[in-house]
Amino acid sequence: MHELERELKQLLIDVLNLEDVSVEQIDSQAPLFGEGLGLDSIDALELGVAVRKRYDVKIDADSQTTREHFGSIANLARFISGSRAAL
Repeated sequence: MHELERELKQLLIDVLNLEDVSVEQIDSQAPLFGEGLGLDSIDALELGVAVRKRYDVKIDADSQTTREHFGSIANLARFISGSRAAL
């Protein structure tokens, strides 16, 4: 799981062009939106598209569950791992 979290952190940095942020600076448990990393809805869309393409997972943008999955890197890693296991 830690490797997947690391991949997701790097994907986040690359997709959102977070030039001043390193993988080590992102806390896997910290919220991605609001007071955590401070991402917004546009960032969520970009990240969602990148995750869907890279990990071939189905994401329902209007689902409350999806919002929970994108709550933190750790949540997102659990979601992707669970989706892969279901295949």
